[in-house]
Amino acid sequence: MADIEITLADGAKRSVANGASVLDVAKEISVSLAKKAVAGKLNDQLVSLDQELNEDAKLEIVTKDSNEGLQVVWNTAAVVLEAAVHEIYPDIHFGTKGNVEHGFYCDTDNGSEQISVDSLPAIEDKMRELIKAKLPLKQEFLSEAEVLKLVDGDPYRAKLTHAQAKDDKVSVYKLNDNVILNSGVVLANTQDVKVFKLLSVAGAYWEGKSSNPMLQRIYGTAFLKQKDLDAELTRQQEAHDRDHRVIGNNLDLFFVDPKVGAGLPYWMPKGATIRRTIERYIIDKEVANGYQHVYTPVLMNLDAYKTSGHWEHYREDMFPPMDMGDGEMLELRPMNCPSHIQVYKHHIRSYRELPIRIAELGMMHRYEKSGALSGLQRVREMTLNDGHTFVAPDQIQDEFKKILSLMVEVYDDFDITDYTFRLSYRDPKNTKKYFDDDEMWNKSQAMLKAAMDDLGLDYVEAEGEAAFYGPKLDVQTKTALGNEETLSTIQLDFMLPERFDLHYVGADGEEHRPVMIHRGLVSTMERFTAYLTEIYKGAFPTWLAPKQVTIIPVNPKFHGAYAEKLRAKMAAKHIRVDVDNRNEKMGYKIREAQTQKVPYVLVVGDQELEAGTVNVRKYGQKDSESENNNMFIDSLLAEIQNYSRTGDNAKNDELIK
Repeated sequence: MADIEITLADGAKRSVANGASVLDVAKEISVSLAKKAVAGKLNDQLVSLDQELNEDAKLEIVTKDSNEGLQVVWNTAAVVLEAAVHEIYPDIHFGTKGNVEHGFYCDTDNGSEQISVDSLPAIEDKMRELIKAKLPLKQEFLSEAEVLKLVDGDPYRAKLTHAQAKDDKVSVYKLNDNVILNSGVVLANTQDVKVFKLLSVAGAYWEGKSSNPMLQRIYGTAFLKQKDLDAELTRQQEAHDRDHRVIGNNLDLFFVDPKVGAGLPYWMPKGATIRRTIERYIIDKEVANGYQHVYTPVLMNLDAYKTSGHWEHYREDMFPPMDMGDGEMLELRPMNCPSHIQVYKHHIRSYRELPIRIAELGMMHRYEKSGALSGLQRVREMTLNDGHTFVAPDQIQDEFKKILSLMVEVYDDFDITDYTFRLSYRDPKNTKKYFDDDEMWNKSQAMLKAAMDDLGLDYVEAEGEAAFYGPKLDVQTKTALGNEETLSTIQLDFMLPERFDLHYVGADGEEHRPVMIHRGLVSTMERFTAYLTEIYKGAFPTWLAPKQVTIIPVNPKFHGAYAEKLRAKMAAKHIRVDVDNRNEKMGYKIREAQTQKVPYVLVVGDQELEAGTVNVRKYGQKDSESENNNMFIDSLLAEIQNYSRTGDNAKNDELIK
């Protein structure tokens, strides 16, 4: 048979025999490459090493030390996990399996005896048996009927079989007597799974729908070297320690109870204090920058969302409309934009008023699936720090810069420095999910890019990340857990002013169309609080801390009055302070205050009472020092007023000049 031409990742071309495998090509390139190879990318499609090459194609060799190579390791570990579970529990049923961000998972249903975390050691032992047995992992393609017969009695795998069948063929792997549904690429042999660890078990609804059965999802991770596994376990422990759900529970900040509403957080007094402090801060900051704060209803006539395009493009994320019985259909708002448009439209507007800046801490509702909900980060009810500016076209760039400057000021005050800019455009290959107006998109995307270029800011461009009505600047941050998320946005919008027929009277006395700029400085109160909780690891800076000072009298009988006098003096200056008068040992009280991450603990005894001082212990420090109580209060107030800054944020200071 004639040779075929393979184009390698570096652009080099190589002639190979028709029918050669990916591994054959790796061996021809170098022996060392073949040893590291775990898969191939054939015309950008991941394939196994034994994949035959029958025509000219692009080929990249995927190695163990690459991210895609790690995905292959995890996919293999998931196959071995399912086989191990099946050998221990022969009658168990299986849902989906695959990879997650830092490892792999497998969904199971064992009836009344569900798998728990206590089952994991035995499953790990069985996985090691399969790995030591050096079982080959050969992909086979069986007919749909054959696979259905093999998985008879398992409703989940039967449904997966129907979904995965292509041309009446289903991809499976066989380990001993276990038939594993898997269309992904795996390693050649079970022995190639070098080191692994099963991590946890959690509930997961079948197909992500709360109306379906709850399965038990087993999570694990795997690597080729022990040091990499150790590093990942350390990272996961740090992630657990910073998880806002864990901290929120330990510090009693908030809770979510699925029995009374999944995705609907209850803010406890301390969590509510943090949120209220953020809200007061952001409102004062916006008002000082020319924003007019409003309150608008959380319900709106469905017709408004049909006009805005949300009903057409965003319906799956909206709650069902409420029929009021007289033809009126009301909708829980998923966005605040139409509400602020109504505020703008309530009066005839003049060019002399522009820019008109409208802001609100606006409550919104999103129809999130149960499986997607997560603490405060993913909820069904949220309050967005939202703002909309209505400008004349020639005011766009100046207003854009003002919004960005305000955003950077806010970041300074919260000590946020690790972020990048992303210009988010529509996907030119998938325009159906966007407002259909090529001229508008080309114009607005060009204007947004020009504004960033004029400011001299670095950014990346991302197609497919725009809102359905316009392009946007996204400020991307890294959470304490290493995930990237959008913290702030600025969106340019020519569409909604057109759809809602917005006008202002120009200097010429004629009506003109404004441009609308959407912006959110700190996302929702829920997500921002979660972000800060993880960044600070629960040790909030003094100005944000729910309790700023705890006063502990050495003997409440003799020193309690002095402690109460100090408390009243501080409370009068709006310092969040309490006195611990409990009948407990002083050492216990101090340790508990440290556990609750109170910024300052003041101990008062005979010496402090006589001298008018306080013994100050700062959070995270072992040593304490004596200080005049008035001087302490003055320094504390200065710290709060300065947003607990400990140094300059050079990046932010230089960003916008």
